[in-house]
Amino acid sequence: MQSEWFECKVRYDKTLENGLIKKTTETYLVDALSFTEAEKRFIEEITPFMSGEFLVTDIKRARISELFDSDDLNDDRWFKARVAFITLDEKSGVEKRTVQTVLVQANELHRALTRLDEGMKGTLGEWVIVSIAETAIIDVFKFKADEE
Repeated sequence: MQSEWFECKVRYDKTLENGLIKKTTETYLVDALSFTEAEKRFIEEITPFMSGEFLVTDIKRARISELFDSDDLNDDRWFKARVAFITLDEKSGVEKRTVQTVLVQANELHRALTRLDEGMKGTLGEWVIVSIAETAIIDVFKFKADEE
């Protein structure tokens, strides 16, 4: 079953290093089957990290076809890459591009490009990177089956 990703935003009072309190909004990505499940899972995941009140301000479907995460603790940022798969229409002879969005975890742009290239190795067919940019995503919460 393919993952369905939801981008969730939370607003809360963050205590800065100098002791000041500032309202902040952070974005997270959640693997869920529906908006309802995404909100439930998101609240379960972030509650242990929040002190005080917080508000889930937005949930929207994220059209992510592939996710290349990293075990390296230095890779603390997420980059969104748009990748075009190139096919040739045999009847008309016209080149067709199908664009998909891929999320890559890395610590900087060059590493994100390298990790994307590694992740795409073995892909059947030709592909090109259309764009790549850093996102505001703080963390990704993947689906975990309940252990009973």
